Amino acid sequence: RNQSCACVRLMSSSVRSLDRECNCTVRLLDDSEYTCTIQRDAKGQYLFDLICHHLNLLEKDYFGIRYVDPDKQRHWLEFTKSITKQMKSQPPFTMCLRVKFYPPDPAVLKEEITRYLVFLQVKRDLYHGRLLCKTSDAALLAAYILQAEIGDYDPGKHPEGYCSKFQFFPKHSEKLERRIAEIHKTELIAQSPETSELNFLQKAQMLETYGVDPHPCKDVSGNPAFLAFTPLGFTVLQGNRRIHFLKW
Repeated sequence: RNQSCACVRLMSSSVRSLDRECNCTVRLLDDSEYTCTIQRDAKGQYLFDLICHHLNLLEKDYFGIRYVDPDKQRHWLEFTKSITKQMKSQPPFTMCLRVKFYPPDPAVLKEEITRYLVFLQVKRDLYHGRLLCKTSDAALLAAYILQAEIGDYDPGKHPEGYCSKFQFFPKHSEKLERRIAEIHKTELIAQSPETSELNFLQKAQMLETYGVDPHPCKDVSGNPAFLAFTPLGFTVLQGNRRIHFLKW
């Protein structure tokens, strides 16, 4: 009987322990996933520190953890508050590591891993149509991505139309693809991946929509527009054009 009671107590303790834990999956900027178990009372800072340790990320201040609630609204995880109290869904929780504060000058970033993660974020912004730019800038940015990812053009490895295997933008034309390939073949020879990534970031940070997280709205005439906070100030966009800008 005593053994039976001890077994029940052990099982009960084990169940209570499991009940105090929950699983989290954080999607990283390279689309890999980091999965861990956290205590139900763990704060956002604990999870963020786990991810930074996993990535060996020292320049943490540029990054945050984002999640989407059941109403499809995006939120930044608050590091000083309990994770479970912020999430409106039931575990297991799924979140994303993202750049929260874009560096005004990417060249000042000290660590290679930081530059790489910011590069992945801005590349993602380009793909999802948040980094808007004219065609000539788009071609150069895409060529930098190509050089960073596949190196120098090699006719033996890169047949006609090789650019079409890459998705740089929400949509693009064959004419733009040809221009991207032309720049990649002739202007970026011998650039290392690190140099191409930095050149990409330095070009991107000159664009009006760099670091923009647009929120849809309407202007006084009822026309669709976007409000956005950027590293340099508050901006209003229509189409791919900035119509108002208020510097911090």
